[in-house]
Amino acid sequence: MSSTRSAVPAAPVIVSVTPGSAAARAGLQPGDEVVRVDGLAPRDVIEWRLSTDEADVELDVVRGGIELTIQVAKRAGETLGVEVQSAVFDRVRTCDNHCEFCFIYQLPKGMRRSLYLKDDDYRLSFLYGNFTTLTRFTEADLERVVTEGLSPLHVSIHAIDHDVRNRMLKNPRGGMSLRWLRALLDHGIEVRGQVVVCPGVNDGDVLDATLAGVLDRFPDLASVAVVPLGLSQFNTEPAMRLHTRAEAERVVDVIGSWQEIFLDVLGRRMVFAADEYYLMTRRPFPPADAYEGFPMHEDGIGMARTFELEFEGRAQDATGVRSGFFAAVDTSAPLPANPAAYTGLRSRHGGDGTGATAVALLPRRTAPVGILTGEMGAHVIGPLVERLGRDDVRVLPVENHFFGGNTGVTGLITGDDVARVLAGQPAGHRYLLPDVCLSDDGRFLDGMLVADLPHPVEIVATDGIALRRALEAAA
Repeated sequence: MSSTRSAVPAAPVIVSVTPGSAAARAGLQPGDEVVRVDGLAPRDVIEWRLSTDEADVELDVVRGGIELTIQVAKRAGETLGVEVQSAVFDRVRTCDNHCEFCFIYQLPKGMRRSLYLKDDDYRLSFLYGNFTTLTRFTEADLERVVTEGLSPLHVSIHAIDHDVRNRMLKNPRGGMSLRWLRALLDHGIEVRGQVVVCPGVNDGDVLDATLAGVLDRFPDLASVAVVPLGLSQFNTEPAMRLHTRAEAERVVDVIGSWQEIFLDVLGRRMVFAADEYYLMTRRPFPPADAYEGFPMHEDGIGMARTFELEFEGRAQDATGVRSGFFAAVDTSAPLPANPAAYTGLRSRHGGDGTGATAVALLPRRTAPVGILTGEMGAHVIGPLVERLGRDDVRVLPVENHFFGGNTGVTGLITGDDVARVLAGQPAGHRYLLPDVCLSDDGRFLDGMLVADLPHPVEIVATDGIALRRALEAAA
């Protein structure tokens, strides 16, 4: 297998230097473009981390148009101490599929340019949990993944049947590309699968056959998430539609049946339905132990149960969620050089133990509280708040007028919709807003800033512990 590079990397730009760090002692500065590390140009933050982990590092940087060579000597256990501009320095590998259910095709015009980038890049799968179809995967990619241990990866399966997968991806390589999934598993790479269910396309008998194929061909998958397609009001594909309740019920039933089979054969459930399916069918969420440690929390599976455990004090640590939609390709914010950057997790706010941070002059702590959340989040948080028996706390569902359709997740609520809800609320109350709907600079997907909302809000980490502590501070 060849590992030759097909693209010339752009230079990563340093955006901040930690005072007193190895980088600061060596004289590195914000704005420096790092063209080579020990003679090689890194393609992405993965290679950056590997190359800068050495005790002594030589960096060739461009500063003010002049190339300089800087020697960096690190103490034992010390990191370099810089933040770089983005995760991928060469070109992000874009997706050449044309899936009818792709949400990017359903975005309105005029949003940030980065939001329209369709990636199918295994590096972003590793770094951020993005799902890749493997249709652009190569022998060289496999060699790098195996050599550098880029695990876990996240793979969109959708259907095992060759023709169905080809149709869903609108790509003649769709069915054939699952050979790479087998190759990854054969080399010991952990892979988490996903099936986006499109009614009338890959549900019903096709979903049943897909799960049978998983057991037959890919029983060593770590897990398989089954999620409903998301539709916005900008969808132009007539074949794409919402589930009927009966269709959603069949999805849950098929998954339940296959969980029993996987338990019997493999000793684990393997496949899980997204929380949305239980909301659509009005069925109770499975008990916490049925999620087997919540490995698929980031895929919307078990979020309701983990939030409940955290909110009611039955979990010591917050599971949390990644930052907002398309964070992996929105390179306007710096990526920390710390290994934690690989997770894409938003840092927690505030230092008062509540997980909240003030954005403006806020009302008194004892003021009535309004919890802003998406419509799906309201179905989860509402009953938890009711059990508190407090008449000073209310849940404020934010209907997503911006995207419309069945877009009810909290991570996609926009500033205009939040402003519309807040405009009808009284001044002087505390309003709590989950951080998952914001970029790190306090900006919604529609570009509005938190500071532009009609009432001051407190940004709260998107987990049950942070919300509970924020409410306890008001008690």
